[in-house]
Amino acid sequence: MLGSSSYSHHHEHQQNQDQELPLQPDLTSPQPPPAGTKLHYHQIPPPSSYLRQLLLTCARSISLSDFTTAHRIATVLFSNSSPSGDSSERLIHSFTKALSLRLPPSLSPTSFTDTSSNNNDAILQSSYLTLNQITPFIRFTHLTATQAILEAIDQPHQDHIHILDFDIMHGVQWPPLMQAIADHHPPLTLRITAVGTDLDILRKTGDRLSKFAHSLGLRFRFFPLLLTNSINETVDDVINHLSNVDRLPNETLVVNCVLYLHRMLVDRDKVVMLLKKIKSMNPRVVTLAEKEANHNNPLFVSRFEEALSYYSAVFESLEVTLPPNSRERMVVEQVWFGREIVDIVVAEGESRRERDERFVSWERMMKIAGFRNVALSPFAVSQAKLLLRLHYPCDGYNLEVANDCLFLGWNNRALFSVSSWH
Repeated sequence: MLGSSSYSHHHEHQQNQDQELPLQPDLTSPQPPPAGTKLHYHQIPPPSSYLRQLLLTCARSISLSDFTTAHRIATVLFSNSSPSGDSSERLIHSFTKALSLRLPPSLSPTSFTDTSSNNNDAILQSSYLTLNQITPFIRFTHLTATQAILEAIDQPHQDHIHILDFDIMHGVQWPPLMQAIADHHPPLTLRITAVGTDLDILRKTGDRLSKFAHSLGLRFRFFPLLLTNSINETVDDVINHLSNVDRLPNETLVVNCVLYLHRMLVDRDKVVMLLKKIKSMNPRVVTLAEKEANHNNPLFVSRFEEALSYYSAVFESLEVTLPPNSRERMVVEQVWFGREIVDIVVAEGESRRERDERFVSWERMMKIAGFRNVALSPFAVSQAKLLLRLHYPCDGYNLEVANDCLFLGWNNRALFSVSSWH
C-alpha cells in the first residue's frame, strides 16, 4: 500500500543537505530605546498583560495618526521587551518593531537592525529550513498532505503520477512520497512541476530530487515553473502560467497547495477563478494547507489583534519546546516570523502578501469552485500524532479533526489546517 510510508529518515536527510545555505544575520545588535526610559515599578517589570494592552493602545494610536503618542508608547515597550527574553517579551518586541515601521521617519527608532525585513534571500531560505527543523508546523502540513496524496493515487492503472506543486521551496515534502512510489509494484513514474519564484532554488531542488530518485531507481522528471517574485504578480498571471503546464493523457494529476494560496487573496473572486482553473485540469486530489488565522482584515487594528493572538500561541509553543537561549529560535522568530509580522502590521493594500484566512473561508471557496472535501484517513491522523509524540513531546500541541479537515493547534488555539479535495 502506498499510504504506509514513513516520514522521518529521508526528510531529515533532505534537511541536512539544504542546511548548506549561508546562515543567520547578527542578532545581537543593540535595541532601542536609549537608557533612562525604562519603567521601574520598584524594579519589578510591568506584567505582560499590561504591556500587551500598551501594544494595542500603540496600534490604535497609529490607526488614528497620533504618532507622537504611539512613539512614546513604543519607547516604553522597547524598554520592557527583548528578543531574548521569555515568549511574551519576544512577542512584544517583534510587534513593537513592526509598529515602529509605521511611524514617520522622524519618530521611528533607528538604533536597531530590522532583521525581519532583511532582503538577503539566503538568510530567509535558511530560516525556513530552521523552521522546518525546530517546529512541527511545516512537517505537519507536508506529512498530512503527502499521506492524502499517497492514498489518492493508490488506485489500479495509475502508472504515471504528475504533481503540480505550488511554491515547492526546497522540496523537503517529497522524499517520503518518492520512497513509497519507488517501493510500489509495478513501478510508477513520477513527474513534478514545481512552481517557484527563484530559478536557482528551483534548479537546485530539482537536482537534489533527481539524485534522490536515481538512488531509488525511480523514474522521475522535474520541471520548474518560474513565477515573478513580485507583489505585482496577479492571479491572472498564475492562471496563464498554468496554461503552460504540459499534460500527458495517461498521467494522474495531483495539485499541492501548501501555504501558498493566501498570498493571492487580494481578490477573492480571482482566487475562485484560479481554483476553477485547477478544477478544469481534472486532478485526482488537491491538497490545501493554510494558517488558521484571519490576517486579511482590511481594518488595521482588527488585523493587528488577530495577528497578536496567533503569534502569541506560536511564540509560546517555541518557548516550551526549545532551550531558553536557542539561537535557532531567535532566527526563526526574528527572520521568518518577523517578516510575516512586519507584512501583516505594516503593509496595506495590494502590497500585503500575508493574507491568511481561516479554513471556513477556504472551504467556501473550494466548494464554489466545484470541489468536494475528501476526509483524511485515520492513518493520516495517526501519523500526525506520531510526529508530535516522537519529535515534539509536550502537552501543548493538539490535533483536531473537524469538517473533514485536520487542525494543528497550541493549547486549543488552532494554528494550521490541512484538507484534501476532489
